[in-house]
Amino acid sequence: MVRTIISRGLLVVAAGCGLQSTALAGGLERGGYNIDLLFDPSQFAVESSATFVMPQRKVKNVVDTNTLPIPAPNLNTLGYSTSADDSENYWSPRIGAKAGYNGLDCMFDYSQPYGAHTKPGARWAGAYDNIETKVNSDNYALTCSYRFDVGPGQLRVIGGANYLQMDGFKERLLVAPELIGFAASGVGRLDLEADGWGWRAGLAYEIPEYAFRASLMYYSEVKLKEITGTVDLTQVPAIVSPLGGLILPVEGSTSMPDALELKVQSGIAPGWLAFGSVKWTDWSQLQRIAFYNSGVEITSLDLGYRDGWTVTGGIGHKFNDQWSGALSVTWDRGTSQEFGTQTDSWLFGAGVAYSPNQNVEIRLGGVVGILTGGDSSGTVIDGTPAGHRATYEYDDDLVAALSTSLKIKF
Repeated sequence: MVRTIISRGLLVVAAGCGLQSTALAGGLERGGYNIDLLFDPSQFAVESSATFVMPQRKVKNVVDTNTLPIPAPNLNTLGYSTSADDSENYWSPRIGAKAGYNGLDCMFDYSQPYGAHTKPGARWAGAYDNIETKVNSDNYALTCSYRFDVGPGQLRVIGGANYLQMDGFKERLLVAPELIGFAASGVGRLDLEADGWGWRAGLAYEIPEYAFRASLMYYSEVKLKEITGTVDLTQVPAIVSPLGGLILPVEGSTSMPDALELKVQSGIAPGWLAFGSVKWTDWSQLQRIAFYNSGVEITSLDLGYRDGWTVTGGIGHKFNDQWSGALSVTWDRGTSQEFGTQTDSWLFGAGVAYSPNQNVEIRLGGVVGILTGGDSSGTVIDGTPAGHRATYEYDDDLVAALSTSLKIKF
């Protein structure tokens, strides 16, 4: 019994370190999907967590390479900045509740698994490519499992479904206001929203006496079959574009990617636990998302991602009945290819868990990491130029995150 109690405390801290790392993964991922609450041994549990992420990505040596609609003079010649901040701080919240009875466990959770926010502004030399882009998500999931004895432990069969809502916008310069006598801002805006359903399934094997758990989870893609929105060209004069001055309804479709995640953790000595995970995400299916009005392409979102891989390893220690701690290291493969700023990252995390009694758990954690450097230039996706409106470079940059969570169980 004592060994089991210690094991539970270590599992709590291991889960906390993993939470911080997923909030910094590639593609459009923020919190991702997480079902750790399902494994809580209590009959009822409620948990709330929040992670605040502070990326510090900066771009430099920016060159305007856009040629449309007006080829010259370019933004560099007009005195636009050759450097910019290409990242914004963000929150990643999650709240969930779990109930169990006679081997059957179910959890409901709300999270924001995907998102993005870049805001280099309207006065950098890459403004033809991006002024501000923001993506939001809201996910509602129900996940259940049934466990039964197999050998020295228990096998758990897991399944569930989720409903995902997404929205966002992108603003970019279509013509510099200096070239049209400041008659308008020259900015175009794309607003979008969509929703869809997904499912998840997996297996887990647990030996609580030794704090051992191995789980393999598959999360399906979420098809966004009907993305709807508008393209606002009211700040673009008709002399620049025949669509200038109009607000056009548009539609498109895509899918948020499927993912496969393996997690393993085990006691390695009295009061000590090792944990690790490997996650693959099919970000390569997000290449070029076109948007149409009456069957005619009006604009597109060019992502050009490759598949994402995230690998985490760490160790935890139980200090006493109230306090536990853990350290972790995470490598995340960047999803950007020829263009963009999503390169490999290395993250170093630390977390502590405090349990004043058997019914309350409080976790605090932090991450410091490195976003590796690189450069961005144009390429071709499905025969269409992408990332061709600007070139730039970026050095190794810092990223930091703080997380906290509260769990009440009974």
